[in-house]
Amino acid sequence: MSESNLILCLGKVLIAAAWTDGHISNTEMNCLKDLLFRMNDITGRDWAMLEMYMDSPVGEHERDRLVEELQSAIQSSEHRALVLRYLDELLHGEGEPSPNERAVIEGIKEDIESRSGFFGRVSGLMKGAVRKRDKSLEDSPNREAHFEDFMMNKVFYGVKQRDQKVDVPEAKLRMLCLAGGLMARVAHADGVIEKAEVESISQNLQKSWSLGASEADIVAEVALAEISMKLDYYRLVREFFANTNDVARERFLGALFSVASSDGFVSNDEIEEIRKIAQALKLTPQQFAGAKNLISRAIRES
Repeated sequence: MSESNLILCLGKVLIAAAWTDGHISNTEMNCLKDLLFRMNDITGRDWAMLEMYMDSPVGEHERDRLVEELQSAIQSSEHRALVLRYLDELLHGEGEPSPNERAVIEGIKEDIESRSGFFGRVSGLMKGAVRKRDKSLEDSPNREAHFEDFMMNKVFYGVKQRDQKVDVPEAKLRMLCLAGGLMARVAHADGVIEKAEVESISQNLQKSWSLGASEADIVAEVALAEISMKLDYYRLVREFFANTNDVARERFLGALFSVASSDGFVSNDEIEEIRKIAQALKLTPQQFAGAKNLISRAIRES
């Protein structure tokens, strides 16, 4: 079995573990999606399959089947190491794992070897990870409610302050803010916001989302003012992923490189930020390279 299929099997088991008591609240579901979306080795099609398992409770018989599939897929020491690495990264996503969490990981390692007790430990690990994720968002100044403000209310606030109106449907405005936010991350990557980058964000919003020039200027300005490298990154990129298809995501890489190159030079920091976004959007290295190679080597740092 390929490593990608192994990771897909693991993702299904982690979802089953989250469904152990038959209920996941909306907040817990969003936290679960955030945690699983970090699994960069799954494709967009794999993610759609995982969402199918998130859609409704996983019963005992189905859970047992998923565990058996995962255990059958772990056929080598490399496979065991890969599973443990993902579980470790799951915990690292919300800060350094506690001694108890480390002990659970060690226990899972033993369970994989013995093929017994595995699911019980994974279930406890997932419940803890989801709670930890929820607590992290709750305690952060960029908690989920603030993210929603960033996507919608702060744009409306910015429009109101300028006595101008962005006359677009709410769903489209949400997408504009997501796209603007990701482009703003690229502009922020090297620590300097150039006028040309602001103009490029506006122009890309006009070109790709058929937005008027004055409206695009407002969205670009608000996005650059409100985006923070500390803003919950995986929620931002996951929402963009959920509202686009693979063709639109690949095309969006062009917009990101357009912003990065607008000042006449693309830094390594900007390239790596775009690479990170591409990977999080489940795009392949070849898709990233294709977009990067459209930028002249003369203005690229690497």
